[in-house]
Amino acid sequence: MAERHGHEPELVITDHDHVQGAAAAPVTLVEYGDFECPYSREAVRTVEFLQREFGGNLRFVYRHFPLAEKHPHAIQAAEAAEAAAAQGEFWSMYVMLFAHQWELEYSNLTDYAGRLELDKASFGEALKTHKYFDRVRADVATGRRHGVTGTPTFFINGHRQDGDDDARALTSAIRKVLSL
Repeated sequence: MAERHGHEPELVITDHDHVQGAAAAPVTLVEYGDFECPYSREAVRTVEFLQREFGGNLRFVYRHFPLAEKHPHAIQAAEAAEAAAAQGEFWSMYVMLFAHQWELEYSNLTDYAGRLELDKASFGEALKTHKYFDRVRADVATGRRHGVTGTPTFFINGHRQDGDDDARALTSAIRKVLSL
């Protein structure tokens, strides 16, 4: 178990999280991201690299942290990802949203749902009624409790990665954890 400092809350992975990799992996990488943030889009390639590099030693968790004041479509995009998750397609929508980051209007999102063969009626209704807004807001709340202010923000085994968050810096930090 990681050492906690002061009153820092523990970063707990729950059934509500979007996870790739085994719970038994020795390293858990948590990202707080924003589907409209260009830096979060760049982080997709970084995470893919880390997943190839560390394989079964790495578990990846994605959490929403839409920066609505900078990115007017970020909350709706996060809600779309949750609506897709309800139909078992979070990761497919995650890829779609980052691939089409400049096209996040309601009509675009329902088009992506169709491309992913989701039930477009329930998907559209979920967006219109903001069915998953509280789910997104819960991620934001945990992020704030852990000092997240921008995206992407990474945590390795519960500790925020301060400084660089490129592939080289994250690889080095993960290797340090694995060598402990």
